[in-house]
Amino acid sequence: MLLTALDGDETAVFKAAVASVQIQVEPVGRWFEAYIKRRNRTASASFQELEEEQQSSEESEDEEFVLQEYPMLRTLDPKDWKNQDHYCVLGLPHLRYKATQKQIKTAHKGIVLKHHPDKRKAAGEQIGEGDNDYFTCITKAIEILSDPVKRRAFDSVDPTFDNTVPSKNEGKENFTEVYAPVFERNARWTSKKHVPKLGTMESTFEEVDNFYSFWYNFDSWREFSYLDEEEKDKAECRDERRWIEKQNRGSRAVRKKEEMNRMRNLVDSAYSLDPRIKKFKDEEKARKEAEKKAKVEAKKREQEEKERARQAEIDAARLAKEKEEEEARQVAQLAKKEKEIQKKAIKKERQKLRTSCKTWNYFTEEESDSVKMMEEVEKLCDRLELTSLQSLNEILALGSREDSKVAVVKQVQEVNAQLQREKEAEVQQRQPTRSDHASAGGGGGSGGKGFNEEDLQMLIKAVNLFPAGTNARWEVIADYMNLHSTSGTKRTAKDVIIKAKSLQRLDPKQKDDTNRKAFEKFNKEHSVVAATIDNAQPSERFDIAGASWTTEEQKLLEQALKKFPVSTPERWEKIAETVPGRSKKECMKRYKELVEMVKAKKAAQDVAGKTKK
Repeated sequence: MLLTALDGDETAVFKAAVASVQIQVEPVGRWFEAYIKRRNRTASASFQELEEEQQSSEESEDEEFVLQEYPMLRTLDPKDWKNQDHYCVLGLPHLRYKATQKQIKTAHKGIVLKHHPDKRKAAGEQIGEGDNDYFTCITKAIEILSDPVKRRAFDSVDPTFDNTVPSKNEGKENFTEVYAPVFERNARWTSKKHVPKLGTMESTFEEVDNFYSFWYNFDSWREFSYLDEEEKDKAECRDERRWIEKQNRGSRAVRKKEEMNRMRNLVDSAYSLDPRIKKFKDEEKARKEAEKKAKVEAKKREQEEKERARQAEIDAARLAKEKEEEEARQVAQLAKKEKEIQKKAIKKERQKLRTSCKTWNYFTEEESDSVKMMEEVEKLCDRLELTSLQSLNEILALGSREDSKVAVVKQVQEVNAQLQREKEAEVQQRQPTRSDHASAGGGGGSGGKGFNEEDLQMLIKAVNLFPAGTNARWEVIADYMNLHSTSGTKRTAKDVIIKAKSLQRLDPKQKDDTNRKAFEKFNKEHSVVAATIDNAQPSERFDIAGASWTTEEQKLLEQALKKFPVSTPERWEKIAETVPGRSKKECMKRYKELVEMVKAKKAAQDVAGKTKK
């Protein structure tokens, strides 16, 4: 930038400035080394500049360095050197772990020049013998702090370090003011150089997440070998030295675990009280709820779209159907009108035919022939179509009596011939059905061993008594019929099956006859039944007992039998009261019928089981 011209000075342009040109330079030698180090450190200044700046800062610190003499130095017990504060002994309580080796050596040199035993002895001060002098504490302090390993061990148990963790009550109101100093002083134990700050309430989510990720994965170099109770060098043998090492490792592990738990509690406590975490969670929850709401609304809109599309399809289908129905109705109306017109025309032509025939006295002089011809004319009216009737009426209207008679007779013959053909076809169609009925009535081949009415009734009863699903059903039915039949004919399972199938093929009239006969036999055998049952129809499954007892009455009877056992006094009177409309005698009779039915069924099953074996 050009300097501003002073008063009285003149500004002149001698030559136009040339545009700057960028030139790429490749570093070599020590400049290349500086470039590599600068790139790795992401620093803009050169490595030498950084080194020089660091060295100058250390020199400035050394120049400002001031010793703070420990007032209790002369009272220290040399034998208890392990519990002393080495930084205070050397006059570095204000620097402590931040003190450089140069500062430590300088401080030691100043302390030694002042408290050396020879100098104190020359001044007439009494000196302790051997290691009993407090100067031994100065020697131990420089020994510990000058050795990096021993100094780290001492720094790990720095007596001035605050290990406390703030309580939740302390950090609720002033979170950053309470926890920021705690994390800063605990950052000295990390093995990493760059430690993220706690930040402020305006910190972003990435900054807060980076902070807690660092502390949850905190790598501490702090170790507790300085607090070993046993000294390995004092061991008299190798076994004792190993035992001391084992004891020391155990105590160090315990203290290390306690330290890690302390750090974990610190981070957990801060995380639970951090208002930023709560804010981020609320924002995340709101975001998820918004996404969920958006999904629900999108799904709802999609369903509404589908519903509208479906409704549109339904409306379109309904309109199309209504249109088709309207067209069909119009077609039906037209057909109906045409049919009515045709019907009226046929009626008119029939009346015209009757009138014409009646005018010609039915083409005969005899009364009997006239009646016969009248019947034939009526037959023509019923059988002929409109065109035939119109043709015939034209002949009758224009022709003579003889021509009209010939036309009518010819038409009658054609109609009678057609009726005869239809009758013959119907007879031929009925013949196969009759042959089937005849074969079924004969019992069918080997199974036709003469089933009389009583056997048929017993077969129907057995089929209903042993329904489908009964073990060896048809053998049981055959044994039941052989046990109770009075004809003496032995039936096999095959005979029973063939006859049952033939009964299934019976026409309705034969089934009704069979049911009627079975019901008449029941009326004869049970004459004590009330007269109101005479007109009752047998059940579809031929269950004779079920005709007088309804399902509801049967259910009430079974419940009463369970409710009033045999030991109940006046048992049947109470059972009869439970079944409305039934007397004591009817209930007892129904119970006996049920018992007999069960016994017969069990006996038939036993016989079938023995036969099968």
